Amino acid sequence: MPVEIYKDKFTGKVQEVVLGATKEQGGTRAYTVKLGGSSTLPFLYYEGVIPNKAVIAIEVWDIKPEEWSPALEAAWGDVWDDPVKWAKKAEQYGDVIFLRLRGADPELENSRSAEGCAKLVKDVLAATGAPLIVEGPGFPDKDNDVLQAVADAAAGENIALGAAEKDNYRGIAAAAMMGKHCIIGRSPLDINILKQLNIMITEMGVPIDKVINDPITSGIGYGIEYSYSVMERARWGALIGDKMMSLPVVCLAGPEAWRPKEPNAPSEESGLGWGDPKERGVIWEAMTAAALLQAGGDLVLMRHPEAAKLVKAQIEALAVPNKY
Repeated sequence: MPVEIYKDKFTGKVQEVVLGATKEQGGTRAYTVKLGGSSTLPFLYYEGVIPNKAVIAIEVWDIKPEEWSPALEAAWGDVWDDPVKWAKKAEQYGDVIFLRLRGADPELENSRSAEGCAKLVKDVLAATGAPLIVEGPGFPDKDNDVLQAVADAAAGENIALGAAEKDNYRGIAAAAMMGKHCIIGRSPLDINILKQLNIMITEMGVPIDKVINDPITSGIGYGIEYSYSVMERARWGALIGDKMMSLPVVCLAGPEAWRPKEPNAPSEESGLGWGDPKERGVIWEAMTAAALLQAGGDLVLMRHPEAAKLVKAQIEALAVPNKY
């Protein structure tokens, strides 16, 4: 007798959000990327509709990242002095470019101005064809100035601006609306704050199909269990019909995966037979991303090209409807 597989029947789904705009849509991107849209849990193709596969973004900084692992320097060291070249190289490995404007940190001696950030974004857009996410330096006042200038410079491109938090979302939301861009709302691993922030952003007038969530994910060995739990609760909320928890989720897998000591410790110092630190770091990042995708991530930010390749292969292998 054939085995009957139990299937959950959900009433809700994840909101679909589009990143990028082609020439026909008023932008210059070579293609667009759709996030979300699922009516079931991750990779359960037999149970519901999953119209859009998970997406990989590649991290690019506007300055040389001095503290990155030698394994990452081997991958990006030839271009990380030039963010435009870095972005062009990143297109080989991901679907989206995730530009972090760390050079605009007001505590740096030569902090990049808002106008300088806007010019850089225009240069990256001119040199690449992938959809773009732009994140400010992480200081509320500077974020507002920088992202307003960036939003204006990228008008028509439907980029995503981040990250809007509970105390600074108004300026970023206004910039997103003026430029008709998407916005990333960041909440500190708290499902209630995540929902509240979504309500506040949409009450300002940002369309719900322009909002993406960043629940502040963690890496393996650094609290990923709590991240998984929060993401899982948000996805379940979406599927049972809660509109304010139905937004697609971006996961900063790469930055978090390289944070603990395990992917960075040299072999001779670990004393535990951990093996080649380059291979260890790649696997650590790939496993972090894989776990976050299972929790409900729609876009994962990656650092190492080899880790991105592994995750891409996993997404393709799991994105196959089965006979059930």
